[in-house]
Amino acid sequence: MTSLRVRIGILGLALLAGSAAPASPAAAAAASSPTVEEQRLDQTVPREILERSGFDAVPLRFTRALGTARSYTEARKVVGRQGAALWKRAVDRAQGRGPAGGDLSRDDDRPLYWARLGMTREVRAWEPSFGLSEKQRAALLGELERTSRGQTAVRYPGGDRLKRVLVTGFDPFTLDRDIRISNPSGASALALDGTVIETAEGPARVETVVFPVRWQDFTDQTVERALRPYLKKVDLFTTVSQGRVGRFDVERTNGAWRGGFPDNDNIGVTGVVPVPDPASQPQWTSTTLPYKAIVDADTGRFPVYDNTSVTEIPAGGTVPVVRADGPTAGSTARAGGGGNYLSNEIAYRVTLLRDRLGLHDVLPGGHVHTPVLEFGAGNTDPATGAVTDQGFVKNRLDIIAQVRAILVVAVGKAT
Repeated sequence: MTSLRVRIGILGLALLAGSAAPASPAAAAAASSPTVEEQRLDQTVPREILERSGFDAVPLRFTRALGTARSYTEARKVVGRQGAALWKRAVDRAQGRGPAGGDLSRDDDRPLYWARLGMTREVRAWEPSFGLSEKQRAALLGELERTSRGQTAVRYPGGDRLKRVLVTGFDPFTLDRDIRISNPSGASALALDGTVIETAEGPARVETVVFPVRWQDFTDQTVERALRPYLKKVDLFTTVSQGRVGRFDVERTNGAWRGGFPDNDNIGVTGVVPVPDPASQPQWTSTTLPYKAIVDADTGRFPVYDNTSVTEIPAGGTVPVVRADGPTAGSTARAGGGGNYLSNEIAYRVTLLRDRLGLHDVLPGGHVHTPVLEFGAGNTDPATGAVTDQGFVKNRLDIIAQVRAILVVAVGKAT
């Protein structure tokens, strides 16, 4: 079977050959090389995931559509439409609408992730006859990221009949350790987007978005841009990410510190979380989710914990200390309950945004860590293991169901 990389390469060459008219040197910027994240597309596992879901055709159709653009304005429209179509297709597949496209289970979040990378790699390499400036290429990539992650598709009905819930998830990560990895937070986002859940306070409409596992995107405030328009409109929000083995955690406290663990481009960043108006930036933010009710409820097979631990440098000290019961007065953050990676950072950023919008006392919100999504027994070797198995699918479905159940409890107790 022809590989995705070869097919994209052939189409890319054909596109370049058909767009041979030279662009103005002042207007055009040279195409850039694939990122570390995009280069993983050339491996066997991503190709298999795409082929077994029918998403292998997505980058090919995108390439053809992009080739019809005769100006930057047209290209921007193509990118927006194609990105939105990818998000819708992934949501529809996860929720059982339309053909499955292959034998990969519908709850799988990985086809969306790898298909998006096929599209971003094409934009990065595209050299149209009308030329693209560096700023224009970056804008196309930004449009593709936003639309293919559901960030432009959040829609709540008018009126007061439905509560409004906003949930975020993440891409797969630590792919150099095991490229087969799926992220249950991203899978939960696809399964829940646009759905209505029944709670003790009546029905609630859930809208979801997914974020990349890249430090630079967070530095560029992608989280704030995506979520700020909705925080004053929703009744509850929760950011979600994959956390510890065998347990859910409701993270009580979030810290303003980046710990440097490498992201999906193998870049590590250490230092204070960069936010607007750093002069008024707190070291810590806290959840306003009804954590006691969530922990006490029977939401599924995994235990749920109220995680109160942090790592701090105490006031006047120089050495980090782990505190089981939260930060002490005047301390400096080194890790929130959710650590010091991007899961802690998204929780910190959104709860800080909540507080700066004056919503701390009226908007329940915080972070939930899901269990690590594990493969079934006997399928634990990344080098020889299958991309999916029955235990893997069951674990993911159980996590998704428990995320939904946690939302039911949270909305019912928070309003």
